[in-house]
Amino acid sequence: MVLLEPDPFLSELHKMYDRNKAGTVWVTMKRSNMKPRKSKKPETAKAEYVCLIRANDGKRHVSTTVSPTQYAKFSQSMVIIMKGAMADTLKKKEKKRDK
Repeated sequence: MVLLEPDPFLSELHKMYDRNKAGTVWVTMKRSNMKPRKSKKPETAKAEYVCLIRANDGKRHVSTTVSPTQYAKFSQSMVIIMKGAMADTLKKKEKKRDK
């Protein structure tokens, strides 16, 4: 898995959607503090959580981390990319006419 900056991640996500017109792209989001789970003691200092976003098309895996201050701008850009990909691949519903 490749950890990218937010802007290269968005361009790679766009490329994934272009490559998989008939396929599937999985996008997952999760809150993380980016620390390993080895210690069982609760930490006294509050860690700033970031949003870990992963994209996978079955062959290529990319991920990025977004801070809470950048999240609003990043999510708007990601939604535009995802809506553009969905508009091309979704089929219109066929209307049946009753006589």
